Amino acid sequence: MKENPVILIVDDEEDILEFLKYNLKKEDFEVHTASSGRKAINLAQKVNPDLIILDVMMPELDGIETCKEIRDLPGMSNTLIAFLTARNEDYSQIAGFDAGADDFINKPIKPRVLISRIKALLRRNNPLIKNQVFETESGLKIDRNKYLIELNGKEITLPKKEFELLALLASKPGNVFTRDTILTSVWGTQVVVGDRTIDVHIRKLREKIGDKAIKTVKGVGYKFEQ
Repeated sequence: MKENPVILIVDDEEDILEFLKYNLKKEDFEVHTASSGRKAINLAQKVNPDLIILDVMMPELDGIETCKEIRDLPGMSNTLIAFLTARNEDYSQIAGFDAGADDFINKPIKPRVLISRIKALLRRNNPLIKNQVFETESGLKIDRNKYLIELNGKEITLPKKEFELLALLASKPGNVFTRDTILTSVWGTQVVVGDRTIDVHIRKLREKIGDKAIKTVKGVGYKFEQ
């Protein structure tokens, strides 16, 4: 994740803007706010945010339409957009994802949960994870661009989720990834899976690359060691 990611918050309620801005600035994010969809579109072009937190229910131009227009802006096709909503109807989320949303964050907002979700989203969009080539002392090579795994020069074919899980863990050797971080980064928040899903994928990875590289941190998650 780059230093001081830029976040644009869009909501027509001033108290929500101030609440979110206060909590995000405490985490050293660069925060900009807009009180309408039209202002958000103009501001997005100026500040080029890494993430836009966008309220669904706004007057004049609602969040869905704002999202569609932002997605059409030059350079904004890959910008992360998370909808902020108190509505849980399926059709609202479907419309949001169709418009180009990456995630939904429900009101009322708990600051610690919000920060965790934002950091997970930014990790998913991290070019260091998506583009970097990892090579370890044990002879494992991970090429995120080519979707390629090699072990001691021999190519290994992995299903998509196993590949993404391995690439995530190997992106920061020695770093412990919690189960919540793994679930959000690899499966996303719109897909409901259990802890057992992670365990199964870890077991399959160990069968293919050996059981020494991926270590279990009991009660927390997993880490990759070279």
